[in-house]
Amino acid sequence: MKRVLIATGGGDCPGLNAVIRAIVKRASQEKDWEVLGSIQGFNGILWEPQEVIRLDRKTVEGIHYRGGTILETTNKGGPFNWPFRLPDGTWATADRSDEMIRRLSYMGVDAVINIGGDGSQHYSQKLFEKGLNIVGVPKTIDNDLSCTDVTFGFQTAVEVATEAVDKLVTTAQSHNRVFIIEVMGRDAGWIALHSAIAGGADVCLIPEVPYDIRKVAEAIEKRFVHDRGFCIIVIAEGAKPKGGDVIGEINNEIGAHHIRLYGASIRLREELKAIGCTREIRETILGHLQRGGIPVSYDRVLASRYGVKAFELVKEGKFGQMVSYRHPDVVQVPIAEAISRPNFVTLDSDILESARGLDICFGD
Repeated sequence: MKRVLIATGGGDCPGLNAVIRAIVKRASQEKDWEVLGSIQGFNGILWEPQEVIRLDRKTVEGIHYRGGTILETTNKGGPFNWPFRLPDGTWATADRSDEMIRRLSYMGVDAVINIGGDGSQHYSQKLFEKGLNIVGVPKTIDNDLSCTDVTFGFQTAVEVATEAVDKLVTTAQSHNRVFIIEVMGRDAGWIALHSAIAGGADVCLIPEVPYDIRKVAEAIEKRFVHDRGFCIIVIAEGAKPKGGDVIGEINNEIGAHHIRLYGASIRLREELKAIGCTREIRETILGHLQRGGIPVSYDRVLASRYGVKAFELVKEGKFGQMVSYRHPDVVQVPIAEAISRPNFVTLDSDILESARGLDICFGD
């Protein structure tokens, strides 16, 4: 019996369960394949005792519409950055990747399918270079992975953000207010850009286009006549003013060193007040609402297609590859190529020009 192991790492994302279900259902059509799942990314393999479960058709029955992941996930630790306590009580990290590969071999695992975003696929590539048979599946609401038209989870996040913008329009109009809505995306402005267009926002501030606060203030004033009017601003969490930097806090947890972006909307309100904007301003931070909950049908379909393709790559022995959507087909690309550069909004992109044609201000 051959074995394939599934791991879900990084942030949770709508559609993860649909991928897991698709892999299991496709593998069940082959009489000589068994599917395992590692709890919390690769941690389940490295823990003592291990937490690895068998996945069959009964296990995945009806999970395709559920958010999150039945395998749980984490953005801490991992095979290359495993935290451990030193004798003096302080913490350090160790590279346990070789040990993990040995454990997988001992377990009789023939291949691994790693479902994750940019960080997880960097792990996939490093493990592949160490000799592990691995296939990647692109997952991130940020849509910042290259070599694929879109990642699953992104469309659900856009739907959540758009619905929030729709709700804020009515209250902003009723109170003649300026509403700032902060969305996720880290260094990529895709969620902000798409939800701004879909929701009819007046201003959209994204990481790729540093903003001039005075240009933003001018755009706000255009929306008011004799103190009557309203303005909707969508700002990405990674947006920054010209000459400035992102705002957030450093996460110093062992095995999870990164900047936790937060507060771009609050800073924007303070900047507007500082230059004399007299409009009543309110801000809303969506946060993890964009990552949780039921995936929309588009993400369920895409995730399911990814899962089927991922198992077929394993079955064909095509390792070091990441499944990719190139409309209208699901294909494969080398993981190394997919992580070679991030997928950001480019200044000459058609969608950015479309947004400008809708008179959306980007503060530049």
